[in-house]
Amino acid sequence: MIGFIVLVLVLLARAYPGSGADLVDWRPTRSYEDEARLETDDIEQMIEAQNAMRRRRGERDLTRADASRMAREDQAIRERQRSSYDDRLDELEDELGV
Repeated sequence: MIGFIVLVLVLLARAYPGSGADLVDWRPTRSYEDEARLETDDIEQMIEAQNAMRRRRGERDLTRADASRMAREDQAIRERQRSSYDDRLDELEDELGV
């Protein structure tokens, strides 16, 4: 009986012309394009806020290229730290015989 019910459901799923998302009328909340646009807007707002603070201190404004360079530098530092932590962990494991 259970096999028959599963078979009927599988046949119904194959016969339905759309996808399961169409069946329940499911749509993603936001598209990838919307997410990319919002991310770009967020970055621009953060740079502008940083520039407002820098102007008050008398420093020059940051450009998008400056922000990208700083992000790459920060990522490189994180990678070096992670690598040194991993190396130290390997040494400790060797000492403990794990």
